Amino acid sequence: MIHHKKTAKKTAELLLQIKAITLQPKEPFTWASGWKSPIYCDNRTILSYPAIRTYIREEIAKTIEHKYGKPDIIAGVATGAIAIGMLVAQYLNIPFIYVRPEAKKHGRKNQIEGHLDKGKSIVVIEDLISTGNSGLKAVNALRESGANVKGMVAIFSYGFKTAQENFEYHNVELTTLSDYEHMLEVANEKQYISDLEKTVLTAWRFSPSTWKNE
Repeated sequence: MIHHKKTAKKTAELLLQIKAITLQPKEPFTWASGWKSPIYCDNRTILSYPAIRTYIREEIAKTIEHKYGKPDIIAGVATGAIAIGMLVAQYLNIPFIYVRPEAKKHGRKNQIEGHLDKGKSIVVIEDLISTGNSGLKAVNALRESGANVKGMVAIFSYGFKTAQENFEYHNVELTTLSDYEHMLEVANEKQYISDLEKTVLTAWRFSPSTWKNE
């Protein structure tokens, strides 16, 4: 769910400007999953642009306060959302923790890094939602540790149906600053892509695992 259309379009425009989102329908990327994709999103690029990371930090913080008030703790999903999650926690002046995909094999063997008491209210920060699996793993680890997870806020979502189903199944409310639909709208308006390329990019989102640009 998008919190605000104006924010969705502004965020998409900024991500396109700094090439955090790169669109290449004619020369598709290959994801780790093996999927061919006309889009690649790396939101860590945001961290290199102080004005943009400030905007993203404040929009996430405003979204959290609007929906949940001030939680006890902000949790970032490792590794992509650790930095932006820390910036949000600093802005809200509340504690920060982060969650690994799985427990470490050595030392204290933590999966959750930082101090967490049972019963604390938490909002989880994620940088990018594709299937939602990595973020939901973090939510489950927090719940198993006794945390009260209020919801998740992410920078960008591809808007896959499978992600929506996964979040509903795990009963997690997801809000994103922007998403694929708004990004395509902005990319077309700003002439990053043509009308034909927008059609190609739209087709990919509905069947990403089988898509071929023919």
